[in-house]
Amino acid sequence: MISELADRLDRAALTATAIPRLAAAAGLDPPAAYDVQRALVERRLARGERLAGVKMGLTSRAKMAQVGVDEVIWGHLTDGMRIADGGVLDLTRQIHARAEPEVAFLVTHSAVEAVAPALEVIDSRFEGFDFSLPDVIADNTSASGFVVGPWRPVPEGLGNLGVLLEVNGRVVQTGSTAAILGDPRRAFDAAVRLAGGRGVELRDGWIVLAGAATAAVPLNPGDHVRAVVEKLGTASFKAAK
Repeated sequence: MISELADRLDRAALTATAIPRLAAAAGLDPPAAYDVQRALVERRLARGERLAGVKMGLTSRAKMAQVGVDEVIWGHLTDGMRIADGGVLDLTRQIHARAEPEVAFLVTHSAVEAVAPALEVIDSRFEGFDFSLPDVIADNTSASGFVVGPWRPVPEGLGNLGVLLEVNGRVVQTGSTAAILGDPRRAFDAAVRLAGGRGVELRDGWIVLAGAATAAVPLNPGDHVRAVVEKLGTASFKAAK
């Protein structure tokens, strides 16, 4: 069953085709959903991608409210998901992509070496962007793409820095890094703990995305998206089709 469900999610992503929710019919609980997630990621690795880090999900009240769940979760990042800062996201490879502003951590010896402004592109493979907790875990927490801005030393006050999400030069979301578990460093600690509980040790050079500081916004062709994080700077990309 694990392999079959991973195949379904993998095909959905490869063909940019939404599928019905699958966890309820398959009787998936969160631990089994993480087994599906790992099998799904292994298919990407088999195609030549390499692990690049870990992403946290549902770490803000806004995000929890948006998707109707209330548990912190985690997923895998691969180098195939990375978009250069200022680069282009191909929407033809997405189903219903959304963007959210984040904080990224650079890992050294399982600790934080540096911090950067970041953007994550999420793209649930489920119809209507509607899913249960096991569904989104199995779907690698809707991971699709990420942008990381310039790395900097961890600044004072990281737990409460202003965050803006701009689309085409207009501010569409405002927030604070405090929305990320009260302090994004708590999300890093959760990544170490939760990934470690599944046998995944954070490697030097990996990235940890701490989670969204605001609700996500849908993307349209031509959108220029930028995250602005106080004291850290900006990260951006353009959506194209």
